[in-house]
Formats: sequence, C-alpha cells, structure tokens
Amino acid sequence: MDTKANLLIRKGRVIDPASGRDDVADLLVEGGRLVRVGASLDAPGAEIMEAEGLWVIPGLVDSCVHLSLPGEGPWAGDVASECRAAAGGGITHMAVQPDCGPVDSTAVVRLIREQAGQANFARALPVAALTQGLAGEHLAEMQTLAQAGCIAVGQAGAPLADSLTLKRCLEYAATFDLLVLFRPEDASLTAGGCAHDGAVAARLGLPGIPAVAESVALSRDLLLVEATGVRAHFQQISSRHSLALIREAKRRGLPVTADVSIHHLLLDESALEGFNSHCHVMPPLRTARDRQALLDAVADGTLDAICSKHQPLGSFSKAAPFPSTRPGISGLDTLLPLVLKLIREEALPLHRALDAVTAAPARCLGIPAGQLETGRMANLTVVAPDEQRVMSERWLSGGRNSPWFNTLLPGSVRRTVCNGEVSWLAG
Repeated sequence: MDTKANLLIRKGRVIDPASGRDDVADLLVEGGRLVRVGASLDAPGAEIMEAEGLWVIPGLVDSCVHLSLPGEGPWAGDVASECRAAAGGGITHMAVQPDCGPVDSTAVVRLIREQAGQANFARALPVAALTQGLAGEHLAEMQTLAQAGCIAVGQAGAPLADSLTLKRCLEYAATFDLLVLFRPEDASLTAGGCAHDGAVAARLGLPGIPAVAESVALSRDLLLVEATGVRAHFQQISSRHSLALIREAKRRGLPVTADVSIHHLLLDESALEGFNSHCHVMPPLRTARDRQALLDAVADGTLDAICSKHQPLGSFSKAAPFPSTRPGISGLDTLLPLVLKLIREEALPLHRALDAVTAAPARCLGIPAGQLETGRMANLTVVAPDEQRVMSERWLSGGRNSPWFNTLLPGSVRRTVCNGEVSWLAG
C-alpha cells in the first residue's frame, strides 16, 4: 500500500454528517493530511482519483468488533486479517472487545496494537477488561490498561458475580473518568436460551430468551450509572422496552449513549425459520415490532450508533442443531452495504444513517474520528453507492458466517484512507 501519498479526489459527492456538508467537491490529501475541500482544486504531482458518481464519506467507526490474537480465541481470522476486512468495508476505526486475549494486561494491549499496526489496514482500538480474565470477580487494572492505549472498559457480555462487584467496577472507572461499555443481559433469565421468547421459538421448539432479560439488566445498570456518575455506552440494544429506559436516562441528563447492531435493524425472529443458524445471535433477533422501534430510535437519535457486532466464526460453528451452534455474524464486510440498503429502502434518512456509522460512534467512544476535518490525518472512504455485487465475490473476513454471504447488496468500496495512508484500493 502507498503510504502518506499526496492524493486529489475530484468531483465526488462529499457527505460529512458531522459538518452537514453534502455537495460535489474535490478533496486534497497532502502528506496524509486532509488539507482542502473545495471546487476545482489543483495539486501538481499528486495522484488523481476521478470520483464523479461516487460518494466520499468519513471512514466508518465500528463500536463493536470481536477479534482474536493469532492462535487464540474462538474467532476465525485474527487481528491482521480482520483489519484487512475492515479496510475493504470502508472502516478505519474499530473498538476491539476485551475477549481478545482477554485484554486484562498491557502485554495483550501492545500485541493487539502491534498486530493492527503491522497489517496497516484499519486502527484497532482495544477495550480493556472490566474484571481480571473477564471472570466477573476481581477488578482489572483498568487505569493501567487505559494508559497503555485502551479507549474504554467492558465485559464483552461476560457476566459479573453480582451487583456489588459491578458497583465497585463503576466507582473505579468513574474515579479515572473511564468510559464503560455495557451489554445489558440478566444471565439467569438468558441461561439456556438461543432465540427470542416468542411465537417463532415456540413453533420451532427453541428455548427462549425474554426481552425482559435485557431491560431488567439495563434498569439496574442505569441506576448504578446514576449512583456512580460513570460515563456509559450501552451496546446492542435489541428490545423496544429498553428504548424507553434509554430515552428517560438521556432526558434526565445521565452520561449515556447506546448503539444497535446492523442485523437487528434488518432481521427479526422470522429469520430463524428453517433453523437458520446464520441468524443465531446474542442478543437474539426479536419481533418485527421491536425491529421497527429500533429503526425509529436510530432515526430520532435515541440510539446513537450502528455497529457490526462482528463475530467471525469457522464453518463448523454453525454446522450443528440450532441450539448448539455458536451465536454470531461476521459483519465487517457488510456493515456499509447494509446501511446503504436501509438508505435505499428509505428505512433511515441518509445523513442520520451515515452519521450513525461515522461521527456518532466516534463521539460515543470519545475518539477523534468519523469526520472530514481539514488539518487532521485523513480518514475517508470512497464508495460507489449504487454498484451492486454478490458479497461472496469479494469476502475478506476469515469468518463467512453471515446470512448475507451470497446476497446482492449495494455499495462497492473503491478506496479507503486510514490515518493518512491508503489502506484499501479496489482492484
């Protein structure tokens, strides 16, 4: 890949939700920095990319990605391979969940950063473990991990021993102003379940997980956020019942943000018909009414961001009776195409949809990314929004566990620039 090359992108539709910009313009990158955006720019000696008919948008920011270090963990591929998939999908920054390792030592943090840096495709931002080994009992050295480069702390869905342990974790995090990522889930109400506790699960004979498993945990978490004053980001909200709690928390001024996975915006419990294990996810796909409520909540800003919840699995992980399969969807390749699908179907407004995968997740995570700001290192994506392709024809992730693997979707990434360097260039 070229590094820090001068680049002039001409006559693309420049869409930057953070600034409200949406017009046809040229962009000039010099020495890796975005230096000018305007009409009829000139840059002798720079590489020129003609972008007429293409969109130029900020590099995507993915707030939930599960990765493995080489030879470790349950996920297919590793940090390097999945960073390549991210770049090919227009993603420049991704929050790596703390089950990569787990991330409870500075050595693991360094390894993640080194693996991603050597691959030179996308920036992997580690999230530190809230407890040692994610075992849910003893507090991890959160501040030390933050100083080593972690952007937040969390449990990656692993349960905590009790509410007292959680309170102590939040008090520690609040003392050092650390962002805490929550995946609200009551373990006792979830145990043994693999599908939403509704009509489809009943018909298929699958053990159910009620929506209240999420809202009960969310209620407790919000009370503890208020008691401790910690900054909180809630991940993968799946139920309409949870949305009222988040709206009320925001109305009252609690330091709370939230996201939803892209698959919860496109699929509901009916996708499980025929025991489709590629739709076995946690939290489970819920009702059509829940799905519409989630879309409405993204549109009105109750849900700040959309994430991939990328979990790349080997083929064997889905080749078993549905309850025995491992939950998860490989989502880096499809995040942008699926967002474009929602825009084309008018399920979400264009600017709000793009904001939800660029500037909004960057704000949630507290990182300087997700916008086309002059003077900074360039992080941008050039995409052909109307060009359709069968996803399997250029699938980059090590995991092919996706209900959209053989689906025709819009959006082909032509070029990704990450931290001033061309990290992906379509062949």
